[in-house]
Amino acid sequence: MDSGFELAYTQMMEFAVKSSSEERKRRLLEADQAEKLFLKSVWWPAVGILDFLHPEYELQDLKGGARFADFAYMPPLPYRLLIEIDGFGPHWRDVSRWRFADDLQRQNHLLIDGWHLLRFAYDDISEKPRRCQQTLLMALAKWGGITRGLETNLDVYERALLHLMQQHWGEITPRVAAEELGISKRRVYEGLKSLVKRGILSPETSVKGRSMRYRFSSSNWSNSLRKSIPEGSTLV
Repeated sequence: MDSGFELAYTQMMEFAVKSSSEERKRRLLEADQAEKLFLKSVWWPAVGILDFLHPEYELQDLKGGARFADFAYMPPLPYRLLIEIDGFGPHWRDVSRWRFADDLQRQNHLLIDGWHLLRFAYDDISEKPRRCQQTLLMALAKWGGITRGLETNLDVYERALLHLMQQHWGEITPRVAAEELGISKRRVYEGLKSLVKRGILSPETSVKGRSMRYRFSSSNWSNSLRKSIPEGSTLV
């Protein structure tokens, strides 16, 4: 058992219950295990902290009614992210036409209102957590997380490599980078080595040890987020 995760999860849930409306509190106390599994298997390994996550986040629709999202993520950065966990059970198999249309309308309204949205299937969370982690990190990078504030300290090749990483869902090989950027492999390796040294990327060797690929570093995301927190503020 990961004691660090369990402590962070308990603190997050206790704070949410204390600061909730009655309906949100009821939902929190009846929290679905799928939501905890997402945090334990996807969010925690990828990000490393649960700060700025709000479970069962309450929203108002355009008619003033209450809606709830599984998680809202609102760090001190200029974007807001909602995360939904969907299980392929009776909720989706037997959903009415009205409920189906209402769900799509709800999603449209969230996007119009300026929210970013990620939806994960429970089967993917339980069976393919690494793929979900990559999707999460890619979204955070694309919407201003991992690379935000770093590019002013990078040279033109390093910036180009980071943009290329975003286009390739946070994972790339030196060969592909050299081909798409039109520069030598030596220049690519120098840029990747520098980004690894800065903690922005992490190298991974294939199972057979014949090839190397690079991914965004989750530790860098955690560290950069902590550095963005104003001194004296409280993490929630």
